[in-house]
Amino acid sequence: MPIYEYACAQCGHQFEALVRSGTEPQCPECHSHKLEKQLSVFATTASSSQAAPLIPNPCGSCGNPGGPGSCAFKQ
Repeated sequence: MPIYEYACAQCGHQFEALVRSGTEPQCPECHSHKLEKQLSVFATTASSSQAAPLIPNPCGSCGNPGGPGSCAFKQ
């Protein structure tokens, strides 16, 4: 059951709704079914001192059968 973000076309209220298959969401303020699905974005926070690297560094200990130094991340 996905959670979607909506904006009501009738009253402008923005809200999230858990949508089950076969159901039509409605605005919790005015009960209108004229809704516009919004683009959802994920919120993340991290300070620069705690930020993890996006790509792991080659370390030679990935368990690759070729042994250390043949890691797939090695350039």
